Parts: sequence; structure tokens; C-alpha cells
Amino acid sequence: MATLKESHVGQTVKVKGLKGEGALKRRLMDMGFTRGCEVYVRKVAPLGDPVEVTVRGYELSVRKQDAENIEVE
Repeated sequence: MATLKESHVGQTVKVKGLKGEGALKRRLMDMGFTRGCEVYVRKVAPLGDPVEVTVRGYELSVRKQDAENIEVE
């Protein structure tokens, strides 16, 4: 399954699920990454970290390590 880390700039993807346990999963959910929400990939830093996205109407920067735990379609 594809992850947010593999998404390209300008792409809009839909969250399918979250990998990880406990605090990590809770933190991602608190940021707005829940099943079914749309995420627009705005920018990716030159070295790939962080990834800048728009989720639920606000802009957010996500570390590459965290983006690997967000499954998208």
C-alpha cells in the first residue's frame, strides 16, 4: 500500500489508515490524519524531509519518518 511519503507535489490523496502504535498513532490522529480525509501535498523539502501538506484546511509539516506511517490511496 502507498504511503504519504511516496506521494508527489501537487497530488491530493485520501488517508486509508495509520500504521504504528500508541502515542505515534494518537499524535497523527490529533494532527487530523484520520481515515477518509483528503491530504494535498504542497511541498517537499530538497532532501525530502519534511513534507508540507494541507489537511482539513490547515497547513502542516510532517517528518518523512511520520509520513511513512500514513497509508494513502
